Amino acid sequence: MEIELWWLLVLPVFFAFGWMAARIDLNQLLKESRSLPRSYFTGLNFLLNEQPDKAIEAFLEAARLDPETVELHFALGSLFRRRGETDRAIRVHKHLIDRDVSLSQLSDEQRLHALSELGQDYLKAGLLDRAEEIFLKLRGTQRNEEALRSLLEIYQQEKEWEKAIEIAAQMPGHAEHLWQKEIAEFHCELATSDLINSRFDVARKHLEAALAENRKCVRATLLLGELEQKVGAGETALQVWQGIEQQNPVFLSLAAEKMMAVYRDLGREAQGVELLRGYLERYASIDLLEYVFQAELATRGPEGAYVLVRDELRRNQTLLGLDKLLEAQVALSPPDRRADLELVKNLIHNHTRRVARYRCNDCGFKARQFHWRCPACGGWETFPPKRTEEFDLSP
Repeated sequence: MEIELWWLLVLPVFFAFGWMAARIDLNQLLKESRSLPRSYFTGLNFLLNEQPDKAIEAFLEAARLDPETVELHFALGSLFRRRGETDRAIRVHKHLIDRDVSLSQLSDEQRLHALSELGQDYLKAGLLDRAEEIFLKLRGTQRNEEALRSLLEIYQQEKEWEKAIEIAAQMPGHAEHLWQKEIAEFHCELATSDLINSRFDVARKHLEAALAENRKCVRATLLLGELEQKVGAGETALQVWQGIEQQNPVFLSLAAEKMMAVYRDLGREAQGVELLRGYLERYASIDLLEYVFQAELATRGPEGAYVLVRDELRRNQTLLGLDKLLEAQVALSPPDRRADLELVKNLIHNHTRRVARYRCNDCGFKARQFHWRCPACGGWETFPPKRTEEFDLSP
Protein backbone atom coordinates (compact mmCIF):
# COMPACT_ATOMS: atom_id res chain seq x y z
CA MET A 1 0.00 0.00 0.00
CA GLU A 2 1.51 3.30 -1.09
CA ILE A 3 1.26 6.42 1.10
CA GLU A 4 1.20 9.78 -0.65
CA LEU A 5 3.79 12.32 0.42
CA TRP A 6 1.29 15.03 1.43
CA TRP A 7 -0.19 12.70 4.12
CA LEU A 8 3.21 12.61 5.79
CA LEU A 9 3.17 16.41 5.91
CA VAL A 10 -0.43 16.69 7.23
CA LEU A 11 -0.17 14.13 10.06
CA PRO A 12 2.22 16.21 12.21
CA VAL A 13 -0.11 19.23 11.80
CA PHE A 14 -3.12 17.22 13.07
CA PHE A 15 -1.03 15.95 15.98
CA ALA A 16 -0.01 19.51 16.89
CA PHE A 17 -3.62 20.73 16.83
CA GLY A 18 -4.71 17.82 19.07
CA TRP A 19 -1.91 18.51 21.54
CA MET A 20 -2.82 22.23 21.71
CA ALA A 21 -6.54 21.48 22.25
CA ALA A 22 -5.75 19.06 25.06
CA ARG A 23 -3.47 21.60 26.72
CA ILE A 24 -6.16 24.30 26.51
CA ASP A 25 -8.80 22.03 28.07
CA LEU A 26 -6.40 20.91 30.78
CA ASN A 27 -5.39 24.46 31.60
CA GLN A 28 -9.03 25.54 31.77
CA LEU A 29 -9.85 22.65 34.10
CA LEU A 30 -6.89 23.43 36.34
CA LYS A 31 -7.85 27.10 36.41
CA GLU A 32 -11.43 26.31 37.45
CA SER A 33 -10.24 23.81 40.05
CA ARG A 34 -7.87 26.35 41.62
CA SER A 35 -10.73 28.89 41.86
CA LEU A 36 -12.75 26.54 44.08
CA PRO A 37 -12.03 26.46 47.82
CA ARG A 38 -10.18 23.41 49.07
CA SER A 39 -13.01 22.79 51.53
CA TYR A 40 -15.33 22.17 48.54
CA PHE A 41 -13.37 19.06 47.58
CA THR A 42 -13.12 18.06 51.22
CA GLY A 43 -16.91 18.15 51.41
CA LEU A 44 -17.25 16.03 48.28
CA ASN A 45 -14.88 13.48 49.81
CA PHE A 46 -17.00 13.31 52.96
CA LEU A 47 -20.13 12.83 50.85
CA LEU A 48 -18.54 9.96 48.95
CA ASN A 49 -17.65 8.36 52.28
CA GLU A 50 -21.25 8.83 53.54
CA GLN A 51 -20.30 11.34 56.23
CA PRO A 52 -22.97 14.04 55.74
CA ASP A 53 -22.28 15.84 59.03
CA LYS A 54 -18.64 16.49 58.15
CA ALA A 55 -19.63 17.30 54.56
CA ILE A 56 -21.95 20.05 55.82
CA GLU A 57 -19.17 21.69 57.83
CA ALA A 58 -16.84 21.59 54.84
CA PHE A 59 -19.47 23.05 52.50
CA LEU A 60 -20.26 25.80 55.02
CA GLU A 61 -16.61 26.79 54.98
CA ALA A 62 -16.60 26.71 51.16
CA ALA A 63 -19.75 28.86 51.03
CA ARG A 64 -18.11 31.37 53.39
CA LEU A 65 -15.06 31.63 51.15
CA ASP A 66 -17.10 31.73 47.92
CA PRO A 67 -20.65 32.94 48.69
CA GLU A 68 -21.56 33.18 44.99
CA THR A 69 -21.53 29.39 44.41
CA VAL A 70 -25.19 28.60 43.73
CA GLU A 71 -24.84 24.82 43.38
CA LEU A 72 -23.01 24.71 46.69
CA HIS A 73 -26.02 26.31 48.39
CA PHE A 74 -28.32 23.72 46.82
CA ALA A 75 -26.08 20.93 48.12
CA LEU A 76 -26.06 22.46 51.60
CA GLY A 77 -29.82 22.88 51.69
CA SER A 78 -30.38 19.30 50.58
CA LEU A 79 -27.98 17.98 53.23
CA PHE A 80 -29.65 20.03 55.97
CA ARG A 81 -33.08 18.71 54.98
CA ARG A 82 -31.90 15.10 54.88
CA ARG A 83 -30.41 15.50 58.34
CA GLY A 84 -33.67 16.92 59.67
CA GLU A 85 -32.39 20.50 60.14
CA THR A 86 -35.20 22.01 58.09
CA ASP A 87 -34.80 25.47 59.64
CA ARG A 88 -31.23 25.71 58.29
CA ALA A 89 -32.31 24.33 54.90
CA ILE A 90 -35.05 26.99 54.73
CA ARG A 91 -32.53 29.76 55.49
CA VAL A 92 -30.17 28.53 52.74
CA HIS A 93 -32.86 28.40 50.07
CA LYS A 94 -34.49 31.68 51.14
CA HIS A 95 -31.06 33.30 50.92
CA LEU A 96 -30.78 32.19 47.31
CA ILE A 97 -34.25 33.50 46.41
CA ASP A 98 -33.73 36.82 48.23
CA ARG A 99 -30.37 37.26 46.50
CA ASP A 100 -32.05 36.61 43.17
CA VAL A 101 -34.64 39.32 43.85
CA SER A 102 -32.02 41.90 44.82
CA LEU A 103 -29.24 41.08 42.36
CA SER A 104 -30.95 38.99 39.65
CA GLN A 105 -28.05 36.55 39.67
CA LEU A 106 -30.01 33.32 39.24
CA SER A 107 -31.16 31.94 35.94
CA ASP A 108 -34.83 31.10 35.51
CA GLU A 109 -34.10 27.40 36.02
CA GLN A 110 -32.06 28.07 39.16
CA ARG A 111 -34.80 30.27 40.60
CA LEU A 112 -37.43 27.58 40.00
CA HIS A 113 -35.08 25.04 41.53
CA ALA A 114 -34.64 27.21 44.63
CA LEU A 115 -38.40 27.66 44.98
CA SER A 116 -38.93 23.93 44.64
CA GLU A 117 -36.31 23.16 47.27
CA LEU A 118 -37.85 25.72 49.63
CA GLY A 119 -41.24 24.09 49.14
CA GLN A 120 -39.74 20.70 49.99
CA ASP A 121 -38.21 22.23 53.12
CA TYR A 122 -41.60 23.53 54.25
CA LEU A 123 -43.19 20.17 53.46
CA LYS A 124 -40.58 18.29 55.49
CA ALA A 125 -41.02 20.75 58.38
CA GLY A 126 -44.80 20.24 58.37
CA LEU A 127 -45.51 23.85 57.31
CA LEU A 128 -48.07 22.67 54.79
CA ASP A 129 -49.71 26.06 54.13
CA ARG A 130 -46.38 27.63 53.15
CA ALA A 131 -45.42 24.60 51.08
CA GLU A 132 -48.76 24.76 49.26
CA GLU A 133 -48.19 28.44 48.47
CA ILE A 134 -44.77 27.67 46.96
CA PHE A 135 -45.96 24.77 44.81
CA LEU A 136 -48.97 26.70 43.56
CA LYS A 137 -46.49 29.28 42.24
CA LEU A 138 -44.66 26.50 40.39
CA ARG A 139 -47.78 25.40 38.51
CA GLY A 140 -47.42 25.86 34.77
CA THR A 141 -43.60 26.09 34.95
CA GLN A 142 -40.90 23.59 34.10
CA ARG A 143 -41.44 22.19 37.62
CA ASN A 144 -45.16 21.62 37.07
CA GLU A 145 -45.12 17.83 37.53
CA GLU A 146 -43.07 18.11 40.71
CA ALA A 147 -45.48 20.77 41.98
CA LEU A 148 -48.48 18.53 41.26
CA ARG A 149 -46.96 15.60 43.13
CA SER A 150 -46.11 17.75 46.12
CA LEU A 151 -49.56 19.36 46.18
CA LEU A 152 -51.12 15.90 46.02
CA GLU A 153 -49.07 14.87 49.06
CA ILE A 154 -50.05 18.04 50.92
CA TYR A 155 -53.77 17.58 50.28
CA GLN A 156 -53.58 13.96 51.40
CA GLN A 157 -51.89 14.97 54.65
CA GLU A 158 -54.48 17.70 55.20
CA LYS A 159 -57.29 15.30 54.19
CA GLU A 160 -58.46 17.81 51.58
CA TRP A 161 -59.85 15.05 49.39
CA GLU A 162 -61.74 17.27 46.95
CA LYS A 163 -58.53 19.14 46.14
CA ALA A 164 -56.63 15.86 45.96
CA ILE A 165 -59.10 14.58 43.35
CA GLU A 166 -58.68 17.77 41.33
CA ILE A 167 -54.88 17.53 41.38
CA ALA A 168 -54.78 13.79 40.62
CA ALA A 169 -56.99 14.40 37.58
CA GLN A 170 -54.25 16.70 36.22
CA MET A 171 -51.34 14.34 36.87
CA PRO A 172 -49.39 13.01 33.88
CA GLY A 173 -50.76 9.61 32.97
CA HIS A 174 -54.28 10.27 34.24
CA ALA A 175 -55.65 9.66 30.75
CA GLU A 176 -54.02 6.21 30.85
CA HIS A 177 -55.76 5.48 34.19
CA LEU A 178 -52.52 5.55 36.17
CA TRP A 179 -54.22 7.42 39.02
CA GLN A 180 -57.61 5.70 39.06
CA LYS A 181 -56.83 3.75 42.25
CA GLU A 182 -55.87 6.90 44.17
CA ILE A 183 -58.84 8.93 42.93
CA ALA A 184 -61.22 6.12 43.88
CA GLU A 185 -59.70 6.05 47.37
CA PHE A 186 -60.16 9.82 47.71
CA HIS A 187 -63.85 9.40 46.90
CA CYS A 188 -64.03 6.62 49.51
CA GLU A 189 -62.53 8.94 52.12
CA LEU A 190 -65.24 11.49 51.37
CA ALA A 191 -67.92 8.79 51.46
CA THR A 192 -66.67 7.55 54.85
CA SER A 193 -67.12 11.03 56.32
CA ASP A 194 -70.58 11.30 54.77
CA LEU A 195 -71.63 7.94 56.21
CA ILE A 196 -70.51 8.98 59.69
CA ASN A 197 -72.62 12.11 59.40
CA SER A 198 -75.61 10.24 57.90
CA ARG A 199 -75.35 12.05 54.54
CA PHE A 200 -76.33 8.92 52.67
CA ASP A 201 -77.25 10.50 49.32
CA VAL A 202 -73.93 12.35 49.09
CA ALA A 203 -72.04 9.23 50.18
CA ARG A 204 -73.72 7.20 47.45
CA LYS A 205 -72.60 9.70 44.80
CA HIS A 206 -69.00 9.49 45.97
CA LEU A 207 -69.07 5.69 45.99
CA GLU A 208 -70.56 5.59 42.51
CA ALA A 209 -67.82 7.97 41.37
CA ALA A 210 -65.19 5.73 43.00
CA LEU A 211 -66.47 2.63 41.20
CA ALA A 212 -66.74 4.56 37.93
CA GLU A 213 -63.09 5.52 38.32
CA ASN A 214 -61.97 2.04 39.43
CA ARG A 215 -64.51 -0.76 39.12
CA LYS A 216 -62.24 -3.04 41.19
CA CYS A 217 -62.23 -0.71 44.19
CA VAL A 218 -63.11 -3.13 47.00
CA ARG A 219 -63.27 -0.38 49.57
CA ALA A 220 -66.06 1.36 47.64
CA THR A 221 -68.01 -1.91 47.52
CA LEU A 222 -67.56 -2.43 51.26
CA LEU A 223 -68.80 1.10 51.99
CA LEU A 224 -71.70 0.76 49.56
CA GLY A 225 -72.81 -2.36 51.43
CA GLU A 226 -72.56 -0.48 54.73
CA LEU A 227 -74.70 2.29 53.26
CA GLU A 228 -77.39 -0.21 52.23
CA GLN A 229 -77.26 -1.76 55.68
CA LYS A 230 -77.68 1.64 57.34
CA VAL A 231 -80.76 2.47 55.25
CA GLY A 232 -82.33 -0.89 56.15
CA ALA A 233 -81.68 -2.75 52.88
CA GLY A 234 -79.96 -5.81 54.35
CA GLU A 235 -80.58 -8.08 51.37
CA THR A 236 -79.13 -5.49 49.00
CA ALA A 237 -76.10 -5.09 51.29
CA LEU A 238 -75.43 -8.83 51.11
CA GLN A 239 -75.64 -8.80 47.31
CA VAL A 240 -73.22 -5.86 47.17
CA TRP A 241 -70.68 -7.52 49.46
CA GLN A 242 -70.84 -10.79 47.56
CA GLY A 243 -69.62 -8.84 44.53
CA ILE A 244 -66.20 -8.60 46.21
CA GLU A 245 -65.55 -12.16 45.04
CA GLN A 246 -65.44 -10.87 41.44
CA GLN A 247 -63.34 -7.82 42.36
CA ASN A 248 -60.68 -9.44 44.53
CA PRO A 249 -61.55 -12.46 46.71
CA VAL A 250 -58.57 -11.80 48.98
CA PHE A 251 -60.63 -8.98 50.54
CA LEU A 252 -63.63 -11.17 51.41
CA SER A 253 -62.36 -11.40 54.98
CA LEU A 254 -63.04 -7.66 55.40
CA ALA A 255 -66.72 -8.22 54.64
CA ALA A 256 -67.15 -11.48 56.59
CA GLU A 257 -68.06 -9.94 59.94
CA LYS A 258 -70.42 -7.43 58.33
CA MET A 259 -72.17 -10.17 56.35
CA MET A 260 -72.65 -12.34 59.43
CA ALA A 261 -74.19 -9.40 61.31
CA VAL A 262 -76.77 -8.92 58.53
CA TYR A 263 -77.53 -12.66 58.32
CA ARG A 264 -78.00 -12.66 62.09
CA ASP A 265 -80.41 -9.71 61.89
CA LEU A 266 -82.35 -11.53 59.15
CA GLY A 267 -82.54 -14.72 61.22
CA ARG A 268 -80.52 -16.71 58.69
CA GLU A 269 -77.28 -17.19 60.59
CA ALA A 270 -76.81 -20.78 59.41
CA GLN A 271 -77.00 -19.65 55.78
CA GLY A 272 -74.34 -17.03 56.48
CA VAL A 273 -72.04 -19.62 58.04
CA GLU A 274 -72.39 -21.89 54.99
CA LEU A 275 -71.58 -18.99 52.67
CA LEU A 276 -68.45 -18.06 54.61
CA ARG A 277 -67.36 -21.71 54.82
CA GLY A 278 -67.59 -21.89 51.04
CA TYR A 279 -65.42 -18.77 50.75
CA LEU A 280 -62.90 -20.28 53.18
CA GLU A 281 -62.61 -23.48 51.14
CA ARG A 282 -62.02 -21.56 47.91
CA TYR A 283 -59.94 -18.68 49.25
CA ALA A 284 -57.90 -19.72 52.29
CA SER A 285 -57.43 -16.84 54.71
CA ILE A 286 -56.46 -16.64 58.36
CA ASP A 287 -58.75 -13.65 58.95
CA LEU A 288 -61.63 -15.42 57.23
CA LEU A 289 -60.97 -18.50 59.36
CA GLU A 290 -61.25 -16.33 62.47
CA TYR A 291 -64.71 -15.04 61.53
CA VAL A 292 -66.00 -18.45 60.40
CA PHE A 293 -64.63 -19.99 63.59
CA GLN A 294 -66.50 -17.50 65.76
CA ALA A 295 -69.69 -18.02 63.72
CA GLU A 296 -69.42 -21.82 64.07
CA LEU A 297 -68.77 -21.46 67.78
CA ALA A 298 -71.95 -19.39 68.15
CA THR A 299 -74.19 -21.64 66.02
CA ARG A 300 -72.87 -25.20 66.42
CA GLY A 301 -70.76 -24.93 69.55
CA PRO A 302 -67.16 -26.04 70.22
CA GLU A 303 -67.59 -29.36 68.40
CA GLY A 304 -68.52 -27.70 65.10
CA ALA A 305 -65.76 -25.11 65.50
CA TYR A 306 -63.22 -27.87 66.21
CA VAL A 307 -64.16 -29.84 63.09
CA LEU A 308 -63.97 -26.65 60.99
CA VAL A 309 -60.47 -25.73 62.16
CA ARG A 310 -59.22 -29.31 61.97
CA ASP A 311 -60.29 -29.62 58.34
CA GLU A 312 -58.80 -26.22 57.52
CA LEU A 313 -55.48 -27.15 59.13
CA ARG A 314 -55.27 -30.22 56.93
CA ARG A 315 -55.49 -27.91 53.89
CA ASN A 316 -53.41 -24.99 55.21
CA GLN A 317 -51.05 -25.62 58.12
CA THR A 318 -50.59 -22.35 60.04
CA LEU A 319 -49.75 -21.50 63.62
CA LEU A 320 -52.71 -19.13 63.78
CA GLY A 321 -54.96 -22.00 62.72
CA LEU A 322 -53.40 -24.19 65.40
CA ASP A 323 -54.15 -21.49 67.95
CA LYS A 324 -57.85 -21.71 67.02
CA LEU A 325 -57.77 -25.50 67.16
CA LEU A 326 -56.40 -25.40 70.70
CA GLU A 327 -59.07 -22.87 71.65
CA ALA A 328 -61.76 -25.30 70.51
CA GLN A 329 -60.03 -28.22 72.25
CA VAL A 330 -59.89 -26.30 75.54
CA ALA A 331 -63.67 -25.79 75.36
CA LEU A 332 -64.22 -29.49 74.63
CA SER A 333 -61.73 -31.01 77.08
CA PRO A 334 -62.65 -32.19 80.59
CA PRO A 335 -61.67 -29.92 83.51
CA ASP A 336 -58.71 -32.10 84.59
CA ARG A 337 -57.00 -31.69 81.20
CA ARG A 338 -58.00 -28.12 80.54
CA ALA A 339 -55.09 -26.57 82.47
CA ASP A 340 -52.48 -28.39 80.37
CA LEU A 341 -54.18 -27.38 77.12
CA GLU A 342 -54.44 -23.80 78.32
CA LEU A 343 -50.69 -23.76 78.92
CA VAL A 344 -49.93 -25.03 75.41
CA LYS A 345 -52.46 -22.62 73.88
CA ASN A 346 -50.91 -19.63 75.66
CA LEU A 347 -47.44 -20.60 74.44
CA ILE A 348 -48.68 -20.86 70.85
CA HIS A 349 -50.72 -17.65 71.15
CA ASN A 350 -47.71 -15.64 72.37
CA HIS A 351 -45.71 -16.83 69.38
CA THR A 352 -48.46 -16.18 66.85
CA ARG A 353 -48.59 -12.51 67.83
CA ARG A 354 -45.35 -12.03 65.89
CA VAL A 355 -46.73 -13.53 62.68
CA ALA A 356 -50.25 -12.07 62.95
CA ARG A 357 -49.37 -8.76 61.30
CA TYR A 358 -50.21 -7.16 57.99
CA ARG A 359 -47.37 -6.14 55.69
CA CYS A 360 -47.10 -3.46 53.02
CA ASN A 361 -46.20 -4.87 49.60
CA ASP A 362 -44.25 -1.73 48.67
CA CYS A 363 -42.10 -0.89 51.69
CA GLY A 364 -42.50 -3.93 53.96
CA PHE A 365 -43.96 -1.94 56.88
CA LYS A 366 -45.77 -4.23 59.33
CA ALA A 367 -48.82 -3.34 61.42
CA ARG A 368 -51.28 -5.17 63.64
CA GLN A 369 -54.16 -3.24 62.08
CA PHE A 370 -55.22 -3.29 58.43
CA HIS A 371 -54.73 0.01 56.57
CA TRP A 372 -56.04 1.17 53.21
CA ARG A 373 -53.07 3.54 53.04
CA CYS A 374 -49.64 2.52 54.31
CA PRO A 375 -48.61 4.74 57.27
CA ALA A 376 -44.96 4.42 56.25
CA CYS A 377 -44.75 4.92 52.46
CA GLY A 378 -48.20 6.43 51.82
CA GLY A 379 -49.15 3.87 49.16
CA TRP A 380 -52.84 3.14 48.64
CA GLU A 381 -54.10 -0.47 48.76
CA THR A 382 -50.60 -1.80 49.39
CA PHE A 383 -51.74 -3.71 52.51
CA PRO A 384 -53.40 -6.97 51.41
CA PRO A 385 -55.57 -8.45 54.20
CA LYS A 386 -53.12 -11.32 54.70
CA ARG A 387 -51.07 -12.00 57.79
CA THR A 388 -47.29 -12.23 57.74
CA GLU A 389 -47.42 -15.98 58.23
CA GLU A 390 -49.44 -16.32 55.00
CA PHE A 391 -46.72 -14.45 53.08
CA ASP A 392 -44.05 -16.70 54.59
CA LEU A 393 -45.97 -19.84 53.60
CA SER A 394 -46.58 -18.64 50.03
CA PRO A 395 -44.29 -20.30 47.44
